[in-house]
Amino acid sequence: MFNLNLEESATKEERYLSFIKIFESLMDREQDSVSILSNASSALKDAFGFFWCGFYIVKGEELILGPFQGSIACYRIGKGKGVCGTAWKNARTILVPDVEKFPGHIACSSLSKSEIVVPVFAGNEIKCVLDIDSDRTDEFDETDRKYLEKIAQIISKTIY
Repeated sequence: MFNLNLEESATKEERYLSFIKIFESLMDREQDSVSILSNASSALKDAFGFFWCGFYIVKGEELILGPFQGSIACYRIGKGKGVCGTAWKNARTILVPDVEKFPGHIACSSLSKSEIVVPVFAGNEIKCVLDIDSDRTDEFDETDRKYLEKIAQIISKTIY
């Protein structure tokens, strides 16, 4: 049994550190990528209360919707399109304080206000991206970037 109820009074960094300890033990029990991505999106949404949290998986020249938690999402995103496609094309995390100001933002939900997208690598190749949306602007910062990149590394080591 995994308890993802993180201490509310803890700092964001302390919450991520606690989450990562729990998350690593959750990930080491499975090898199936769909199962891992499913529990990863659920664990992140539960622990941090994200509006939307999920994965887009690289298939050819598109990102295809994978396991997620939240409202209905776009099925396919082209390379270089929107925040997810741009993070994939540029092979780096993209943090967007206000999605309305991101050129070419794809509005899968009009309720999404800010976003962070983290590539998940296998060697030098991106296999999927972790996409997290908030219904508030300016939700994500460098602390989120740092620890979500660590979480992406854990996922990568587990399934790729």
